[in-house]
Amino acid sequence: MSNNKQSSLDYLISQLQKSKDWHRLLNEVSQMSSARVDIIAQAKAMHKEECVSYASDYARKMIQSNRIVTAEMIYNETYGGNNEN
Repeated sequence: MSNNKQSSLDYLISQLQKSKDWHRLLNEVSQMSSARVDIIAQAKAMHKEECVSYASDYARKMIQSNRIVTAEMIYNETYGGNNEN
């Protein structure tokens, strides 16, 4: 089963790629890193890790809780609430 939904990170990358300065900025950031890592691949790996961790936390809290726990409640506990930054 394939899931073709675009993540928020993929959306941000696609929007940034429309900028004429995209490649210049990527090169500058890459040069600042001593490891010369692919920052997009690294960001996607970090995002995946966050999503898996969040899902695990949600499942664990649903099992342990005697109260109704919503995904939004777990998100707010994990990431600090309704920050619209």
